[in-house]
Amino acid sequence: MKKHSCFLCILFVFPVLAWAFDFGVILDQSVGLWGAHGNHADYKGSLVPRFSTLFGEEGELIVSAGIYAEQGNKNWTFVPEVLRTEFSWLFDNGDLKIGRMYYSDPFGFIAEGLFDGARLSYDTNLGTFSAGAWYTGFLYKRRANIAMTGDELQSNHAELDYGDFFNSYFAPRRFVSALDWEHSGLMNGYLIPRFSVLGQFDLSGNALHSQYLIGYLALPINAFLFNLGGSFELIQDSEDSKTAWAAEIRAAWALPTPFASRVSLLGRYSSGASEDGGMGAFLPLTAISQGFVLRANLSGVSMISLDYFTRLHRTFTLGVSSSYFMRSDLGTYNSYPISAGADDGHILGNEFFAQLLWSPVSDLSINMGYGIFLPSMGNAAPEAAHLWRAELNLVLSLY
Repeated sequence: MKKHSCFLCILFVFPVLAWAFDFGVILDQSVGLWGAHGNHADYKGSLVPRFSTLFGEEGELIVSAGIYAEQGNKNWTFVPEVLRTEFSWLFDNGDLKIGRMYYSDPFGFIAEGLFDGARLSYDTNLGTFSAGAWYTGFLYKRRANIAMTGDELQSNHAELDYGDFFNSYFAPRRFVSALDWEHSGLMNGYLIPRFSVLGQFDLSGNALHSQYLIGYLALPINAFLFNLGGSFELIQDSEDSKTAWAAEIRAAWALPTPFASRVSLLGRYSSGASEDGGMGAFLPLTAISQGFVLRANLSGVSMISLDYFTRLHRTFTLGVSSSYFMRSDLGTYNSYPISAGADDGHILGNEFFAQLLWSPVSDLSINMGYGIFLPSMGNAAPEAAHLWRAELNLVLSLY
């Protein structure tokens, strides 16, 4: 009888033990102080449990969700979110992903973040080819960060209203598709290309559509890395069609110092609207902020940035940067410092930023940053008050 009981226990326990899974929790907390004419404080935090499991040797399921909390203007907001949640299946020379997944264009500032849909990738001797299709209308609006129109920007800034949940929670309804190609290294690894054709189509009735042709090249040469890329955009709205451009060039040098350090120079351009209306301001799908303090949307804004990063110790990393911001035209960008009183100049000003990252163990990181934006170093609104921000961020991972 004991032998039979032991055998039945083994039959029951073995499948549970054989089902491999991983569980963890990420705690992300940020406190910020900022000001121009006065001082303000804000808090952002999230608690994200994540779960993953394997299905044989080919399949994997990842599920993550969390609660996001924010305090600003003396009001608290608590937001539930489903984060990266995808099923992936590996097959010969490729993989298929279905669910809420991360996607980024080659630049990282046109379409970047979480999207709902599917993506198929296939590896060949000519490189990796990928095709994806996604929908944005089920995402939390601030996570999606889509602000292609004035109404969408205003909706992003509005707080979540549980009394009107469906109209205040979800992102704009847009369909996104992309074809991508990348190669791990042509010419014996000296040239790493990435190309994409990306399109987004408005499903909310505003009829603002856009398509992007993107090319990006990376050229590593010994201690140097050069990046060069450009994007041509077609924009269609209810009135007419426009074209727009964006480009980026970057040069990085790993310095020959006893400790790891790097200096890089970045130039980023986005077109502004021309007077005859033929050229439009470059309009990305996701509004990725440019600058730690200014946090400008890229549309109609260009920048030049000089950065230096060094690893002072195994646990300490220091970074400092100087970024100069310019308007590509005199009408598209109208946020700070233009909103504080504008002149006819194109140069917005200069931002200085420093950060210190301390990671004593792999599961804990503390990031301290301080930056200041000086409109007096430009001619767009030189009399505007300087803008500053200090932030302390803590990320704790428990597995």
